[in-house]
Amino acid sequence: MIDLAQGYMAKYERAKTIRREFEDLYDEIFEYTLPQRQGFKNYTPGQRRDDRIFDETAVVGVQEFASRLQSGLVPNFARWADFVAGGEVPEEEQDEVNNKLDKVTEYIFEIIQTSNFAQEIHECFIDLALGTAVLAITEGDAINPIRFHSIPLPHVVLDVGPDGRIDHVYRERDLKYEDLPVAYPRGTFSEKTLEKIQKYPDSKCKILEVSCKLYDQPNVERYSYMVIEMGDKQLILQEEYSGVGSNPFVAFRWSKASGEIYGRGPAVNALSAIKSANLTIELVLENAQMAISGIYQMDDDGVINVDTINLVPGTVIPKAPNSQGLQPIRAAGNFDVANLILNDMRNNIKRALYNDMLGDPNKTPASATEVAERMADLSRKIGSAFGRLQAEMVQPVLQRVVYLLTKQGRIEIPTVNGREVKIKSVSPLAQAQSNQDIVSLDRFLEMVAGRFGPDVINLLVSSEETAIYLAKKFGVPDHLIRDVGERKQMVEMAQQMQQQTGIDPNANPNIQTLGG
Repeated sequence: MIDLAQGYMAKYERAKTIRREFEDLYDEIFEYTLPQRQGFKNYTPGQRRDDRIFDETAVVGVQEFASRLQSGLVPNFARWADFVAGGEVPEEEQDEVNNKLDKVTEYIFEIIQTSNFAQEIHECFIDLALGTAVLAITEGDAINPIRFHSIPLPHVVLDVGPDGRIDHVYRERDLKYEDLPVAYPRGTFSEKTLEKIQKYPDSKCKILEVSCKLYDQPNVERYSYMVIEMGDKQLILQEEYSGVGSNPFVAFRWSKASGEIYGRGPAVNALSAIKSANLTIELVLENAQMAISGIYQMDDDGVINVDTINLVPGTVIPKAPNSQGLQPIRAAGNFDVANLILNDMRNNIKRALYNDMLGDPNKTPASATEVAERMADLSRKIGSAFGRLQAEMVQPVLQRVVYLLTKQGRIEIPTVNGREVKIKSVSPLAQAQSNQDIVSLDRFLEMVAGRFGPDVINLLVSSEETAIYLAKKFGVPDHLIRDVGERKQMVEMAQQMQQQTGIDPNANPNIQTLGG
């Protein structure tokens, strides 16, 4: 056990060496955008570190970026994803499977919305502005079945596997000895550790949690989870988890350079503008102080004592006869040029953090069309990052939730592997992309009806299939749509009623289209 603990501690130190290459970059971003959050160096709890910030555009912008991304990707109290039947489910069974999955989806999001997911994912999105975020998803109790915890970047070290994906997550924690049995109830403690728990309960020890992917069984997703007491190099806990969603850590990145492990977020792109705006405001304030207090010169005549001069209203300063006394020195020039570049820098910061919204939302309430257009504009701008977040954050989070709820016996769902059941995002950002398909279809129908008449539309387009297609694009819950059997019964009933009234059903083209 000691050899295993020492081996993974050595791997941790090697992975930590790679992270040190990013620490200076991240610390500089922490200094200018997140001064109150823990950095990698020189941090003490409660320490104030905003004394070097003169322009708050980036500080406010990062918070707005996190809130804007959360409202667009995983909005609070909303259903931002669906579980639907995949391609391997037979077509005749898809409606029934989708109806069952719709009820499961409702329950899953009920659990998510009553948990602390909204608070913790917001903290993750703040870290994502730097480039990398880590979310721990663990089993809860009977009241809160699932618990989410955002892990700050200074507390986590990542490593990648042969496929370039993150497969090792190291988390370093400081825990009191008396908290060890509570934090790890299934752990096995050495006699030395048990003695420290009894004698020094308030003393702290360093704990290393390790989650690594196992590659010994192809096509099987397995992870090894270990807890190591770093002081004595003792292995407290070792467990193996199998199945999609069994990894307790979800690490996701905004974007990354080829060959790198850690991501680079929008704050990295805006760092130059952030520093320029901050320096400009600092120089403006220095120039303002110079304009208020000024610089003076005088004749050294032995009468005026500079140590007793106070430049306040009503002060009488004596001077020798025929001497000039205090004379202000004119500044070399004013600093009005700052306004020429400051607005550009601030706009660049907002643009880099995707906060340059259309229009001014403070003047008049935005209409539904304007809100949709803003979300579509954001979707176009973060298209590449949106795809990465879907693969590294949205799907793993839901897979983990499904894994835990299935383990607890709360739900029954087919394996979420992208085949039998797939996860479909219906967040506002995903909906903005679907709106383009809706607009294209609407323009097509309008153009055909305008040029060739409505009869051609009924002949060319199946109204039933078109309505189902639009329902999917709009994200309408599947249980609100009648399945194939119910639709056939409705058509048969309509035909029977028309026959009883003496109306030829073939004379109504709409019934022909509805019946397929």
